[in-house]
Amino acid sequence: MCLAVPGRVMEIAERDGTRMAVVDFGGVVKDVCLEYLPDLAVGEYAIVHVGFALQRLDEESARRTLDLFAELGLLQEEFGDPWEAAAGVEEQK
Repeated sequence: MCLAVPGRVMEIAERDGTRMAVVDFGGVVKDVCLEYLPDLAVGEYAIVHVGFALQRLDEESARRTLDLFAELGLLQEEFGDPWEAAAGVEEQK
């Protein structure tokens, strides 16, 4: 499954001509492209899908969504260790 997940912008920098951010998704930190939201600032929240920030989001909505995703186990499914997941598939065979 591939979710659009809210995250909080921690750092912003330009890399090879592309505006990028370090984004915290409830404890999981990933690099995200900000080209679709060029005015997004550190401390703000955005909905991120496949590495792109797509829409600004208020903090309360972001936190509620992250809490719900965590409760349902969707964050682990979305951001879990791919090597661990692959090992689990091998064990099931």
